[in-house]
Amino acid sequence: MPLIAAAELTRFVEAILKAGGAPPHKASIAAASLVGSNLRGVDSHGVLLVPRYIDKLRSGEIDANADGRVLSESGACMLFDGENGIGQWISEQCCGHAIRMAQANGLGMVVARDSNHFGAAAWWAQKIRDSGAGPCPATTASGAMTGGATGAMTDAMTDGTGGGTSGGMIGIVLCNASPLVPPWQGKQGRIGTNPICMAVPGPWLLDMATTTVAANRIFKAVINGQEEIPAGWALDSGGVPTTSAGAAAKGLLMPLGGYKGSGLGMMVEILCAVLAGSAMANEVGGIRVAGRPSRTSQTFLAIDIARFMSVAEFTARMEKLVGIMKSTPAAPGYSEVLVAGDPEWRTEAERLRNGIPVDAGNWKELCQTAAQLGVTAVPAGTLA
Repeated sequence: MPLIAAAELTRFVEAILKAGGAPPHKASIAAASLVGSNLRGVDSHGVLLVPRYIDKLRSGEIDANADGRVLSESGACMLFDGENGIGQWISEQCCGHAIRMAQANGLGMVVARDSNHFGAAAWWAQKIRDSGAGPCPATTASGAMTGGATGAMTDAMTDGTGGGTSGGMIGIVLCNASPLVPPWQGKQGRIGTNPICMAVPGPWLLDMATTTVAANRIFKAVINGQEEIPAGWALDSGGVPTTSAGAAAKGLLMPLGGYKGSGLGMMVEILCAVLAGSAMANEVGGIRVAGRPSRTSQTFLAIDIARFMSVAEFTARMEKLVGIMKSTPAAPGYSEVLVAGDPEWRTEAERLRNGIPVDAGNWKELCQTAAQLGVTAVPAGTLA
């Protein structure tokens, strides 16, 4: 299994995206977000997606040159048209707008329509969380950002400070996705994994799909020759539970917690697609759906903590709350109580020290994509 330093892997992915048609500033943002997911151990939303991005860019199903535009802004609310642009670039701008409106109003909510895959929601929720350190980028008349806003997050990715204790806002990010999930008691896909993410100052970060697992964990298993997946992850194409990775890849994902997960998925669909006036449910495409744009919707909410209490007081209260949770005696079979964010921060620290492991099947596909575009692969085992 290749082991690659985060900085080298980021440069490699950025070069592939640029060769595939992404402008340099957009390639940089997308590469940072994807490698950031690998650093946190969320490999399903990392560099394994690059070949799918390239397919979409080269077919014109993602418009690399689209910047998006503000359709309406009223008080703390904005509707943004992604114009089928690169999802990370659209999200970069929407985060900036949400932060700006929260600084002015205490809250800022941006709903984006006709966007594309944006990586992991945690990248964007953390960007909002960490926004208290300085002013937002300026915007053009169309609402497009004129200055990069990725510096703080990129620095955290390279120096290991992404532990969730900085910043001054609460960031909540939602999005809809390809319809791979049946409604409870159904056997055809209607909504997506529809993740919910919340980042706060302090040692807690929730980023969860409303399914048992993200779809890309199943696709990753198939690419890497893993025949079996755990029970409870997926259904086959007939709606029957399966542990076959191949059958799951052609089938459906299970809602998290049965009807409750189905309800949460619907909540996300409403707050994203219904509110955006965009594609809903099985109208949505995806990075593995050829022949049409994804038309994904995303929602970005920024909450200015200082309107309620000082950030220092909030952070101290978060630390106390997490401490109360962690003081619980561990149940049989467990050595400690973990809270949301703990596994990812530990993985990030380890991978910053030792490099990012990339499964052999994913690495082969990434290098094949690079070769097709004339990009030289990073030597496996390259460490900073």
